[in-house]
Amino acid sequence: MMKKICKIFQACTCALCLVSVVACEQEEVLKFDVSRTGLNIWVGTPAGAVYEETTYNYSYAYEEGGVTFYARVYGMPVDYDRTFTLEPFGDNLEQIAPTIRTEEYVMPAGAVFGEYKVYFNSQKLPSSDLFSESDGTVSFRMIPNENFQAGSENMQTFTVVLRNRIAKPDNWDSANYPQVALSKYFGSYSRVKYQFMIEHLGLIDFIISYSASTAIDETTNTVSPAYAVYLQQLMQEKLAEYNAQHDTPLTDENGDVVIF
Repeated sequence: MMKKICKIFQACTCALCLVSVVACEQEEVLKFDVSRTGLNIWVGTPAGAVYEETTYNYSYAYEEGGVTFYARVYGMPVDYDRTFTLEPFGDNLEQIAPTIRTEEYVMPAGAVFGEYKVYFNSQKLPSSDLFSESDGTVSFRMIPNENFQAGSENMQTFTVVLRNRIAKPDNWDSANYPQVALSKYFGSYSRVKYQFMIEHLGLIDFIISYSASTAIDETTNTVSPAYAVYLQQLMQEKLAEYNAQHDTPLTDENGDVVIF
């Protein structure tokens, strides 16, 4: 009889321990901090096409241009803003660190996805011909903080391939009909002028054509003469803004004042 009582007591004790363990586990789940979750970062597309790297060409902006990256919360949304920052690293970092600008990025309250940029300033390159012949690279990773831990293994960093090459468009000085030479609207060519145009227009190696059926055809990079007049006026406005914000007017690589 005593043995049966002992066995019953032991069984009850085990059951109580099991209940206690389950209760503890439930308590731990209830206390889990949903705001401390992972953050995936990538370059590619907003829909989630993840690429290991993207390219930035310093020559495509006279001053500062940007590279778009995306971030998605690996966890639950919360009812307050959360911030994060990026840290650059890599073999070429020492050379180009002064050109990089990042921000304190914000994932708004209730959001689990955001689109952001890292910036590169061509005027802060240690040499104007750096990366003109061979590419460089710099990578970025999120710095874990009280809001976010690193995300999935293949979405913790991204790399930017760095270039600094630009070529005078073949249709700048002359073009075969129905195309029109760019010089008719934008004047004489200079590297600085072309950089300034790319930075503000976002157009590279575009064509002006009398046969254009729309103001701008983005699939062929073709614009109409009427739209070219608008682009010329826009560049005149952007140049006036630049000159008003600087002590000296914009000058090109030959020391000549840029005009449109």
